[in-house]
Amino acid sequence: MSRYWLMKSEPSVISIDDVLAMPQQTVDWWGVRNYQARNFMRDQMSVGDGVFFYHSSCPEPGIAGVAEVARQAYPDRTQFDPASPYFDAKATAENPRWMNVDVRIVRKTRLISLDELRAHAELASMRTLQRGNRLSITPVDPAEWKFIIEKLIGTQ
Repeated sequence: MSRYWLMKSEPSVISIDDVLAMPQQTVDWWGVRNYQARNFMRDQMSVGDGVFFYHSSCPEPGIAGVAEVARQAYPDRTQFDPASPYFDAKATAENPRWMNVDVRIVRKTRLISLDELRAHAELASMRTLQRGNRLSITPVDPAEWKFIIEKLIGTQ
């Protein structure tokens, strides 16, 4: 059973255009340091799951494209690198604390802004739109996924 996700990336760090320029248009989703988001990747994501690639912490946040999970969870390399801001001294190769998945871009879309998402009653329960939500990875309900794909993205 496929699941659906919204995964946030700051375009100043990794944008959808950056991923489109990478080999196989795929990126390892490194640097997540929230246990719930880590658990989504580690315990629930499967190859083939749908992903909305979301630009955050930028002048106009929103969905920038559609992607898919391309590789099951594995240890995030940045936790072992003392030069990385994501270094975790408690992490070891035998007992990694942080995981990531690989994400492959399926297609870039027009930017579907946060305001546009909020304007649709069909998306009122969408987790990423809830007050106080700060998670960089959130599940997307199948009905929400279908609405965004069919009504907002369409065949552009």
